[in-house]
Amino acid sequence: MADFVHLHNHSEYSLLDGLSKIEPMVRRAKDLNMKALAITDHGNMYGTINFYKTCVREGIKPIIGCEIYVSRRSRHDKEAGIDNDSNHLILLAKNNTGYKNLIKIISISNLEGYYYRPRSDMELLEKYHEGLICLTSCVNGYVSEPLIQNQDTIATKRAGELAKIFGEGNFYLELQKHINVENQDILNEKLIQLSQKMGLPLVATNDNHYIYNTDAEAQEILLCIQTQTTLETKNRKLSMISSPDFYIKSQEEMKGLFIQVPQALENTEKIASLCNVEITLNKWIMPVFDVPDKKTPGEFIKHKVDEGLIKRYKEVTKEIGERTDYELSIILKKGYETYILIVADFVNWAKAHGITVGPGRGSNAGSIVSYALGISDIDPLFFKLPFERFLNPMRPSPPDIDLDFADNRRDDVIEYVTQKYGKDKVAQIITFGTMEARGSVRDTGRALGMPYAQPDRIAKMIPPGWQGRAMTIDIALDQSTELRQAYETEPETKRLLDLAKRIEGVVRHASMHAAGVVIADKPLIEYTPLQKETNGNRIITQYDMYTVGEDGVGLLKIDLLGLRNLTIIQEALRIIYENQEKVIDLYKISLDDKKTFSLLSS
Repeated sequence: MADFVHLHNHSEYSLLDGLSKIEPMVRRAKDLNMKALAITDHGNMYGTINFYKTCVREGIKPIIGCEIYVSRRSRHDKEAGIDNDSNHLILLAKNNTGYKNLIKIISISNLEGYYYRPRSDMELLEKYHEGLICLTSCVNGYVSEPLIQNQDTIATKRAGELAKIFGEGNFYLELQKHINVENQDILNEKLIQLSQKMGLPLVATNDNHYIYNTDAEAQEILLCIQTQTTLETKNRKLSMISSPDFYIKSQEEMKGLFIQVPQALENTEKIASLCNVEITLNKWIMPVFDVPDKKTPGEFIKHKVDEGLIKRYKEVTKEIGERTDYELSIILKKGYETYILIVADFVNWAKAHGITVGPGRGSNAGSIVSYALGISDIDPLFFKLPFERFLNPMRPSPPDIDLDFADNRRDDVIEYVTQKYGKDKVAQIITFGTMEARGSVRDTGRALGMPYAQPDRIAKMIPPGWQGRAMTIDIALDQSTELRQAYETEPETKRLLDLAKRIEGVVRHASMHAAGVVIADKPLIEYTPLQKETNGNRIITQYDMYTVGEDGVGLLKIDLLGLRNLTIIQEALRIIYENQEKVIDLYKISLDDKKTFSLLSS
């Protein structure tokens, strides 16, 4: 019999509906001697790049997928009372065309179809079906639900539509065997009958939400946190405690469950063999910068630097010339001239439009090229700052340019960049909040139905982190005698902390990164799935700063920070301008003014 492959897996990025962290999930598949593994999170592709990189590193074939929500009508329907108007389907990318089409489906579902959840529809699937394999998913599936409700005509019609859309060999009826799941056995019988009636292939899956069978109760805690219920709440949805088999089962376990339908097992390996996505990573993708007068970017940056040096220095000495030539030679050799020209463009636009810009941050202050172009206002020669911290021939990654703007005008800078490079090519970056030690204790306590004061007392025993390191429950148990004593002498506290440890560090929610912006040469939807921020209309990437930038997809990532202090300075200067004729140039204030130092000293 062929090897079995898990094609239906939820990671922690199925926010509060998946306990599996990606690295342990992949390692478990490797321990079980599995050659391939899929990722199919709910309605998003947050974990895709991390999953892909981890699988490649561990020698397992990564299968890129998603469990999408399909509207029963149109993704554009947003009528009151139809918030649950969607069913599930699994989509798996066969090749790079399928991967790009999956990105488009997920992005459009989030940007156009979002209503309580990101929803797709038949129109989207018809348009972007190429390179994708479709499975019918769980009991909430687009074909499965009408079968359970004895609406066989509707189920047959839907199955026929999907088979036609995805083409022969790319649409499968999905069998699962979870204990105590209502209608599961009835559904399987009907799916087998439908398979025989329509000539459609079957595939066996396990709807994995956690790694080991011992994780069921911790998964249930996550679901309670998501739905704001407790373990004691009656009539809750699927209980992982009563159905503790949503874990990564071994091949032997899966073969035992589906011994009567061996073709459904064999098809998992067949599907895995068809899925061969290769994502290009760590390749620098540079936006197009329009250079005037038919110059190359290299010629133009030299021209602008020469102009800037004359403005910055009374005399361009031999030392200045040599330092500039040295820096430019490395910048040009590395191919970063366009990057630096883009940054110089919007920094100087901001200054020209009365937006206060920070004088320079981090290693960028060590570049005379940045000083000449106006990106930095710190003379690296005067302060003896080395260029090599910013960029050197051995550095494998691009230089990091962090920029500070008055926080009340930062959005104006982002809007300028968006208009210049195109709304479809600029977005802000997603970030993920995780369950921290104290928070996981309080959340677990609520899910267990404890009075608030009980888990709060335990959470307060956990010391804060130190030196930038996060505190964990295990470290706290070693450091705090009081916490250790409570853990060893109070059974309820022991259970609370043991469960909290299981959910600690799991992704809790998605939000918008405070500073990160990406700019692409093509529409971003070619490189990363997109969505809107949680409470607003700004478009953000679904890949975070670690996977959308140079360590992953390779898009140009720039940190545009908004600083309140710069806004205060900006407003102070405005008031001064209104009350006297003299204009103060913020960037030419003396650094050795005695009255200033006297005031600071006082």
